[in-house]
Amino acid sequence: MGFFVGYINVPLNYWQIFCSKDANETKTMKMKFVVLLTTVVGCSFFSAQAQSSGQLRAGMNLANVSVTDNGRVDDAKTLTSFQVGFLGDVPLAPHVLSLQTGVLFTGKGSKVQSGDPSSSTYYRASSNPYYIEVPLNLVVKAPIGGGSSFFFGAGPYGAIGVGGKNKVEGKNLGLAFSSEDKIEFSNDDPTTLDYEEGAGFGIMKRFDYGLNGTAGIEGKSVVLGVNYGYGLAKLQSGSHSSADDKNKHRVLSVSIGFKL
Repeated sequence: MGFFVGYINVPLNYWQIFCSKDANETKTMKMKFVVLLTTVVGCSFFSAQAQSSGQLRAGMNLANVSVTDNGRVDDAKTLTSFQVGFLGDVPLAPHVLSLQTGVLFTGKGSKVQSGDPSSSTYYRASSNPYYIEVPLNLVVKAPIGGGSSFFFGAGPYGAIGVGGKNKVEGKNLGLAFSSEDKIEFSNDDPTTLDYEEGAGFGIMKRFDYGLNGTAGIEGKSVVLGVNYGYGLAKLQSGSHSSADDKNKHRVLSVSIGFKL
């Protein structure tokens, strides 16, 4: 449960101890972000031009954070968020096999609660980071009649953190407290392996990556789907404890897409 150690120990100051970032680090981070966005836009444009089955997608996310080495999560901590974006298919075998990619704005995170709001002592905290995410799924399609098909697939994803909120509220012996702060991300370059730039207590790594599993029904104009994102990147920066190393994003999504 290392993800919420800061909440439990210092509920009024969680995520408030940040490392300093000099101008060069900030400039480098902005350059990386521009490069990523350029790549994302390029992928989306190529997908849209490859065929006319691109889709505008929106959906609900049921987000959580793993708490064990094998990826188990605590169902009681599920946080509801959302996603919006564009996906397009690059056909590999017409109407049978395609490469699906695009760009999504998606919310992740988790929450904890101890006690009941009606009691004199209780505690509630949530962390809801937002990412720009690029999936790359190999998708198999099977016709089911009426111009519709069942699809399923899997593949990797990469994401970069762009914002979000941490919220804390509760009561201590009847005295209410609350706070809301922007999520701070570490300028951690994933290519430096063991070295963590901008590391510190309460800072999330900016880069996330993992695996997707997806399935659904594709009609002539509407696509209904489910997706599960299995994060492989450790959430926190600057911590190497075995408990914190278990904390990775898990997101179940239910979405609807409208073909363009």
